[in-house]
Amino acid sequence: MKRPAHLKVYLGYAAGVGKTFRMLDEAQALRKQGVDVAIGYFEPHGRSETIAKIEGLELVPRRVIAYAGSQFEEMDTEAVLRRKPAVAVVDEFAHSNVPGSKNAKRWQDVHQLLDAGIGVLTTMNVQHLESLNDQVWHVTGVRVRETVPDWVVDEADECVLVDLTPQALRNRIERGVVYASGKARRALDNFFAEANLTALRELAIRHTAHEVEEKLLAPRRDERILICLTGRPSSANLIRRGKRMADYLRADCLAVHVAPSQSVGETVERHMSFARNLRIQTHVVEGEDVPRSIAEFARAHRVTQIFVGRSPARPWWKRFGETIVQQVVRQARDIQITVVAERRR
Repeated sequence: MKRPAHLKVYLGYAAGVGKTFRMLDEAQALRKQGVDVAIGYFEPHGRSETIAKIEGLELVPRRVIAYAGSQFEEMDTEAVLRRKPAVAVVDEFAHSNVPGSKNAKRWQDVHQLLDAGIGVLTTMNVQHLESLNDQVWHVTGVRVRETVPDWVVDEADECVLVDLTPQALRNRIERGVVYASGKARRALDNFFAEANLTALRELAIRHTAHEVEEKLLAPRRDERILICLTGRPSSANLIRRGKRMADYLRADCLAVHVAPSQSVGETVERHMSFARNLRIQTHVVEGEDVPRSIAEFARAHRVTQIFVGRSPARPWWKRFGETIVQQVVRQARDIQITVVAERRR
């Protein structure tokens, strides 16, 4: 359902590229045009140039929440709703709220504002997209814990890439513009290594180009992706890979788990909940013959590509028979099969 207000996301590939600066630039331009703008949440990070950009803009006081013996400040969503500006500035879209907040995630707070007719300008980095979580971990060695479901960003009215070359960003860090000197050196040697930044920048550019294409082209109804879920940890990676491909193809995305009695264990249910959070249709099919059940389900739902995880290693006395994956390939010869290996570091 289309929300009544406008959401604009400023997307970068790392801290320090200038997302918040650009967002506040637009907020100031809107204010000069007579638009009622207020800041719901702003994270200065001690950057003087960025802090100077809030001059003349109203800041809605934050809400203080006590948790684990400490005081934390979060956006006071109810206060912003009462103030009801035409546009609210809300930094750090992917932020996880402290326990005790009404919503677990800031993007959920933003949706409350949008539903109330308040337009929102916000910021995030590409590594916070849920479907890219494994890819970012593989490239950088860092597992990003704060993520946003892809559909949340897909529904934004505008997604603006805030770009800066990796060399220019590293120069900013060296000059102490992004982090204090002690932290800057560690950052340059680790997450902000040039190879990491180059890979993340490429992800951000590709994603933004895809977002533009998505809004220009109608969905392709001839493609349908099926993800085969099990209780193995690798199912999370499988879900991300399958959803990413479905988004790229503008295809429908389904997930299925085959069980003898249509009952699922706790781990499988967690994977299915994760899939539903990414707006993937989930199904549980009763069946003793897993490969046959998958093939029949795929044909019944006009699936064009099946994503399966690589079969686990088997004891030597079972290595002469077909694996489940090999059986799926044999029984679904008319459907493209993508076998996704587990990523190890």
